[in-house]
Amino acid sequence: METWPIISLSLLGVAMIAVLVFAANLSVKKLVGIAAYFNLSSTFMGMTVVSLATSIPEITSHVTASVNILGGRLDMQTGSAIVLGSNIGSDVVQQTFIMGLVVFLSGTLYFRRYFMWKSMVPMIASTILCIGLGWDGIYSRLDGAILFGSFILYSLYLYLDERKFYNAEDNVHMSEEISESIPKTQRQVWIDAGISVLLLMVTVLAASQVLSITEIIVDRTHVSGSLLGVLTLGIASALPELTTALAGVRNKEAGISLGTLVGSNITNPLVGIGGGALISTYAVPIPLIKWDLPWEAVTGLILWAILWLNKGKLGRKEAIYLMAMYFIFVILRSYLFPVDF
Repeated sequence: METWPIISLSLLGVAMIAVLVFAANLSVKKLVGIAAYFNLSSTFMGMTVVSLATSIPEITSHVTASVNILGGRLDMQTGSAIVLGSNIGSDVVQQTFIMGLVVFLSGTLYFRRYFMWKSMVPMIASTILCIGLGWDGIYSRLDGAILFGSFILYSLYLYLDERKFYNAEDNVHMSEEISESIPKTQRQVWIDAGISVLLLMVTVLAASQVLSITEIIVDRTHVSGSLLGVLTLGIASALPELTTALAGVRNKEAGISLGTLVGSNITNPLVGIGGGALISTYAVPIPLIKWDLPWEAVTGLILWAILWLNKGKLGRKEAIYLMAMYFIFVILRSYLFPVDF
């Protein structure tokens, strides 16, 4: 693909996005049906299984870059800037633009108070943790162990806490289309689970192709570092979350949408950055500590405050605010921090 014309690469990218959307839509239906069969809330499924699956592009990028850094095939500062910028850029676009788009298309979304505490607070906390650990300009292997260990502990907490807060009525008001997807037997559960895994793999592969195509196109423009990651690769990496969240909205399953977006913003830094730092350590670009991560933390706090004041409600007005915050972030980031180190 490195020698393909830009137009051909762009057309291939559009085709991969179409495949991604189709696979994500079918996967959501299967996962929601399985969640209902086991009396698991769709939000829990979004926070765990789906968010982890849709974060595989970011996780794979981190592992690949870290192995190459460790083997001396990739400059530490350049590699660190690209994958960290991509990771944080993906988180910012999800937390602002994609969240806003999902809410705008839905009209109104409601966040339960327990969801705000057990999901959004850890999301903000993980960002603040990344700021603290990276303040010295490096993510060491110890930092990676702390981040990755935090994800394991949080996943265990979600598992133990699910039954305490789960309300069977959460899944009663499903659309007829989703209700029909609930497996009738345990054998059908295994079949649907297998189909879901295959569909998620297709989603991930399609997203990886989009990511690779984006890298080639951007590389030809000679743009480098964390700005490249934030403004281009970060958006490409967020495509699985975007399509899965929109599929949840279309199927009237807001729990999957909200759980995927918030869960992915916990998975990306804790597993992606944590796992990569465990392998090779990272040099942390100055803009990530002074702008990208603080912006992510502040927007998370603003979102939480709006939800608290509105009793968990987000409408189209708030959605427009969220999407506008992303464009403000992009403009100021490009102007204030054009270099990494």
